[in-house]
Amino acid sequence: MRPNRLNHYFASLTTLKGVGPKISQSFARLLRGDVLLEARRIDLLLHMPVAVIDRSLQPALAEAPDGVIVTLCLTIDKHLPPPRHNKRVPYRILAHDETDEITITYFHANGGYLERQMPVGSVRYVSGKLERFNGVPQITHPDHVVSEDDFATMPLIEPVYPLTAGLSGKMVHKTVEASLEDLEPLPEWQEKALLEREGWPAFHEALDRIHNPLGLADLDLTSIARRRLAYDECLASQLALSLVRSNVKKAKGLARRWEGKLKAELTEALPFTLTGSQQQAIAEIEEDLALPERMLRLVQGDVGSGKTMVALMAAADVIESGAQVAMMAPTDLLARQHYQSVKALCEAVGIRVAVMTGKDSAGVKRQTLKALEQGDIDFLIGTHALFQPSVVFADLGLAIVDEQHRFGVHQRLTLSDKGVATDLLVMTATPIPRTLVLTHYGDMDVSLLTEKPAGRKPIETRTMSLDRLGELVGRLNTALEKGAKCYWVCPLVEESEVLEVTAAEDRHESLKKVFGDKVELIHGRMSADEKKAAMEHFKDGDAQILVATTVIEVGVDVPEATIMVIEHAERFGLAQLHQLRGRVGRGDKASSCILLFQGPLGNIAKERLNMMRETEDGFRIAEADLRLRGEGDVLGTKQSGMPGFRVTDPEVHKDLMEMARKEARLIIEMDPGLTGKRGDALRDLLYLFGRDEAIRLLKAG
Repeated sequence: MRPNRLNHYFASLTTLKGVGPKISQSFARLLRGDVLLEARRIDLLLHMPVAVIDRSLQPALAEAPDGVIVTLCLTIDKHLPPPRHNKRVPYRILAHDETDEITITYFHANGGYLERQMPVGSVRYVSGKLERFNGVPQITHPDHVVSEDDFATMPLIEPVYPLTAGLSGKMVHKTVEASLEDLEPLPEWQEKALLEREGWPAFHEALDRIHNPLGLADLDLTSIARRRLAYDECLASQLALSLVRSNVKKAKGLARRWEGKLKAELTEALPFTLTGSQQQAIAEIEEDLALPERMLRLVQGDVGSGKTMVALMAAADVIESGAQVAMMAPTDLLARQHYQSVKALCEAVGIRVAVMTGKDSAGVKRQTLKALEQGDIDFLIGTHALFQPSVVFADLGLAIVDEQHRFGVHQRLTLSDKGVATDLLVMTATPIPRTLVLTHYGDMDVSLLTEKPAGRKPIETRTMSLDRLGELVGRLNTALEKGAKCYWVCPLVEESEVLEVTAAEDRHESLKKVFGDKVELIHGRMSADEKKAAMEHFKDGDAQILVATTVIEVGVDVPEATIMVIEHAERFGLAQLHQLRGRVGRGDKASSCILLFQGPLGNIAKERLNMMRETEDGFRIAEADLRLRGEGDVLGTKQSGMPGFRVTDPEVHKDLMEMARKEARLIIEMDPGLTGKRGDALRDLLYLFGRDEAIRLLKAG
């Protein structure tokens, strides 16, 4: 149960004056991304302003600068309503101060309301942007009109918030003010020494300063109020991850025992030598497996750095110790691809491997499930289908999750719960900047694969305007005659009214006119069989061009493919471009990647394409991607239900994330159940930043 002292923070915005059902829906869309979720005060309090409007300039009319926001003290002289039935003429109010006269203008106005708000002869403070027409000062639709008595409460520095349809800045600010009004100070969850060292205010004071700034400096990401709140958010995030970790570690692990024969046979059967960083990662995994604790390890490797081989070696050790292994991939295509890539090796050393996806027929699925439960399958590769209750293992020892950022913390735990003391190995081909590794995988140990397998040549990357399409097709023809294979990636499946993008289907048609049956098409809306047939025709058959959507972004492996064309490259994120480029350059032949763009390019698009030309280092690219796009997009957190951040900027607040990680580990060591006095306050923190799932773990543990 959430403590009563937090009720005020979690009260619905509809409890505030002026927020009816319709406005509350707009707030829900703005703050929670969904009109069906309730917008609460805490959601609004953590909605950070991005700028300020300064109304503090109060000049005499004659000295007021043009085109600037001013606040004037005026006497109202006369109302000039428009002629009846002529909506095009504005409603005008004449006023003056001691130095000059001014016109206040409203379009489509309610005259009765304006007469009550500004009666003739009254003194009013009017704030808005002043402009001069033919030398006459004018303010159109002022933002504030208040009496002398109310002027004391008018905000002269006004925060500006991100908005959505149906909400004005004034409405948001008014609702924020109402939410702040009777905020109860909460028990302090941060250490006193830290607050003193950093000069940070209390939580409720920091909120008050951000929403009632004295100037733009208060909204700076490095201001003391913003850093205090960002550290709170970092600590909530790291504490939640540490609780997940300690919960998993608490569930006793098995110290696995094996001789290493299977791994040796596999290594012998490989047509290449493992790189130094692959051997290092395997050693780290083996160290974890031998401990009586559950393994939680993330293997991060750049495109084509050989993660699958690392996973296979780990699987061999666990299978030799007498348990089963499951490997989960995000798509049907990828699961089958993994199966194909390891099948021959597994059969050579006697590992019984099978594949299972949602696309299998009921009969095939029944057979697989029976064999799995009886222990006749050592290594099962599949998709989300592996989560289903009907999937029962005889003894699941290791769960391998591929393409990690598609799965949240709880999903990865669900899979490892299918066995007793199941170890967990997670692989991602998206190099993740260090700050984000801490943010989203603080519960995991990390192994890095930094080398490319021997014999891989660098990929030559060029940019080319779409105007030169004809020239590109001509060059392609020459390459195909020499036996080359080419991927051609388009951003959409079919023509869209909104984006002027040549869709994959149209591009397939136009290339077919030139190259005939040498062109295949693959996209997400095709059935599994259609995709499989297209892939096989490209991989082993006569097709030399595969036109595709980003279905091929992950894991598709055709070593003969040496050319990658990415159409409308300016529409893709950096990480995605890098992933796509990694589909070529997998054999020993020289490969190239052509980024086709539609000019004129914006600055960010230009920077992205230049970065692609400059480097193949996935970690450098990931850092640049984070800078250009923000962490939610880099990790796909907006789709995958992982926590994005409301207050923290991962780049600016890097140091805070490191501090929070150390602090969280220390807290869990000292008070694993958060039962002490500070522990109680830290539970408030987890609730406030939406990490209550961690509190459920505390109760379950």
